[in-house]
Amino acid sequence: IGNMLKCYQSLMLIIPFEMADIFYFCRRGVESIVDDEVTKRFSAQELETWNLLTRSHYNFRHISLRLTVLWGLGVLIRYGILLPLRVTLAATGISLILVLTTLVGFLPSRELRFFLTEKVHVMCYRICVRSLTAMITYHNRENKPKNGGICVANHTTPIDVIILANDGCYSLIGQAHRGLLGMVQRAMVKSSPHIWFDRSEVKDRHLVAKRLSDHVADKTKQPILIFPEGTCINNTSVMMFKKGSFEIGCTVYPVAIKYDPLFGDAFWNSSKFGMVNYLLRMMSSWAIVCSVWYLPPMNREEGEDAVQFANRVKAAIAAQGGLVDLIWDGGLKRAKVKDAFKEEQQKLYSKVLVGEQEQGDNKSSEENPEEDKSYHGSANGQ
Repeated sequence: IGNMLKCYQSLMLIIPFEMADIFYFCRRGVESIVDDEVTKRFSAQELETWNLLTRSHYNFRHISLRLTVLWGLGVLIRYGILLPLRVTLAATGISLILVLTTLVGFLPSRELRFFLTEKVHVMCYRICVRSLTAMITYHNRENKPKNGGICVANHTTPIDVIILANDGCYSLIGQAHRGLLGMVQRAMVKSSPHIWFDRSEVKDRHLVAKRLSDHVADKTKQPILIFPEGTCINNTSVMMFKKGSFEIGCTVYPVAIKYDPLFGDAFWNSSKFGMVNYLLRMMSSWAIVCSVWYLPPMNREEGEDAVQFANRVKAAIAAQGGLVDLIWDGGLKRAKVKDAFKEEQQKLYSKVLVGEQEQGDNKSSEENPEEDKSYHGSANGQ
C-alpha cells in the first residue's frame, strides 16, 4: 500500500486527482493481506478432518470421552511402541551407511565400487524409509532418471531424498555440514561421486555450474538429484525454480512428489522445528504416505532460455502432482521482497492510471478536437 501511495503521489502532478482512483489499489492491497498466497505456503497444510495426531490447546473443546480415550491409546501406541522401533531402524540405517560406504570406498576397482555403492545405498535408504513407515507408490517407472542427467523434483521435506533413493541411486549435491551429517557426507563421497560445497563456494554460480557440467558429462555417473526451489514448501504448491540447474544443457528428468497429510504431515517448517525435533515428529506420526510420478525426460528447446525451461518443467511437475504453480521465489520464506518486484508493481499502477487518463482525453478530444489539439501541443512542449 505504501508503494502504491508513492506511485500515486508522483502521478498526481500530471493527472487530476479523483477519490475513485485509489479504490482499485486499496482493494488490491487488502486482498493481498487477507489472502497471501506466499506466506501460507510456509505453514502446515490444513486438514479437513482430525487425524488423531494432536489436540490443539487453542479453542479446545471436549467432544466425547470415547474420542479422548481413543486419542490416548493412539499416543501410547505411537510413542510407546512405534517410536522406539523406528529410532532403532533409523540408527541401524545410518550406521550401515557410515560403515559400508567407507569399506566400499577402499576397493581398488572403480566398476566394482560403483556396483556395490548402488546396492549399499539402496539397502540403507530402504531401512531408513522403514523407520518412517513410509508407504510409497511409484508411477511411470519407465521414465526413471538415467546416468548423465539431472533429476529435479518439488521439495517438501528433507526425507524427499530417501523417498526417491528408495527406488534408485542418485548423486547428491549440497552444502558440506559438520557433526553427524558431515560424517555421513564424508563417508558417502568416498564410494560415490556426490558433490559437496563449502559455505563460501555455494554462492559461486560458475563453480557450481562447472561441477555439474563435469558430472553429467560422464555417462557412467549416477544422475544428480536437485531440488530447484531451494527450500521446503508445504505440499500444496510449487514455487519458482532456480535457473542454475537448467543452464547445463543436459537432459532433465522431472519428478513430482505428493504427500498425503492424513496420516502424518511431512512438511518441514525449518523456522519452527530443528532437524532432530522434526525427525522425532515424523517417527511419532502414524505413517508417511506419498505418491511419486516419474515424468518424461525434457530438454531445452531451441530459442528457449534457462528461465523459460525451468518454468516449463515446474508447470509439468505442478500439473502432475496436483499442486499450485506459483511464480514467487521460495526465498521469501526468510528474505524481504526485492525492490525490482516493487518497481514492477509501481509501473503497473502507473500504466493503469495513465491509461484511464488517456481514455478520458480521447473521449474529450472527440467532443472538442480543437481544445484537444492545443492541450497535446502544450504537453509535447513540456
